[in-house]
Amino acid sequence: MRIGILNSGGDCPGLNAVIHGVVGAATELGWEVIGFRNGFEGLLPNGPGHMKLDTEKTLGILSLGGTILGTTNKGNFAAKVGADSTIAKVPKDIIEQARVTIKYLGIEALIVVGGDGSLTTGLQLCEEGIPVVGVPKTIDNDLQATAMTFGFDSAVGMVVEGLDRLRTTAESHQRVMVVEVMGRHAGWIALHGGIGGGADVVLIPEIPFEIEKVAGHVNHVFASGHRSVLIVVAEGAHLEDGKLMGKEEGRANQQMLLGGIGVHVARQVEEMTGHETRDVRLGHLQRGGSPTALDRILGTRFGVKAVSLIKDKQFGRMVNYQSYHVGDVPIEDAVNKLRLVQPDSEVVMAARAVGISFGDR
Repeated sequence: MRIGILNSGGDCPGLNAVIHGVVGAATELGWEVIGFRNGFEGLLPNGPGHMKLDTEKTLGILSLGGTILGTTNKGNFAAKVGADSTIAKVPKDIIEQARVTIKYLGIEALIVVGGDGSLTTGLQLCEEGIPVVGVPKTIDNDLQATAMTFGFDSAVGMVVEGLDRLRTTAESHQRVMVVEVMGRHAGWIALHGGIGGGADVVLIPEIPFEIEKVAGHVNHVFASGHRSVLIVVAEGAHLEDGKLMGKEEGRANQQMLLGGIGVHVARQVEEMTGHETRDVRLGHLQRGGSPTALDRILGTRFGVKAVSLIKDKQFGRMVNYQSYHVGDVPIEDAVNKLRLVQPDSEVVMAARAVGISFGDR
């Protein structure tokens, strides 16, 4: 049997672990694995092509960030823009071109590793008769159908390390440091990174904040004898008027490129408190670097489960993780449903209990 695998959407620590798991499990079954380059674009006859994957090709990739196959969030297969925003489906002629490639190579099933948009595309391919199994991928950890996605732990680790480093320089100058992190719709990275890094303020999309209350908490922390204040803000945190900070991509069917909320918060806090304030945007540092042990293990387990689903001919399903168990759900039950931070959840209450402000009180 010959199966295919592709990575689509943004890169993420742990993608190579999934490839490692797929190739390892498939090899044990005597199967061949073909990896398509640069996401779905590799399925096109005139696209970037493909490569044969075996245990020799995947030796040592567990520790590598990114993906040896390459990926893209643009191209001919974009099916969604943002949460709850479905655009025109992938054109039939593009799907037919992909079908020709799959048939020519003798691919009997395709593993799609991606986020909400990529899995929506995978679901459409499955509805058109191409056997697909999905593997969820997003550092934002915001897919409702799974309790955790690989890459999230690595991203949070990067935020914690950044806060640890910024704390020392902030203490030296008695400054406020504002750190902008990823999180378009959900504040999981900001929340967990803020707790782990000892932040004083965490601003997330799910909890509207008032800059006056943020400034008031900054003054309170300094008045309590602290020599620095750390503020973590998710890129998708809303401004006071409910709008997002960013700019339009300038290309059709592209969602807004977020960024700049950290600069805005820093300027406002300095103006209102008089305390010297600096802003740092971690950006793609959160996507890069070696995956943590947790993400390597989870990615490997996801890859193995994907092969198991193919073996059982369970197509149109996505691997998921619930209660420490790797299982599966229908792809259609997974896409277009975001897992957001609940303002009254235990983890938010724990953050408040140790003095973290969300700018709402």
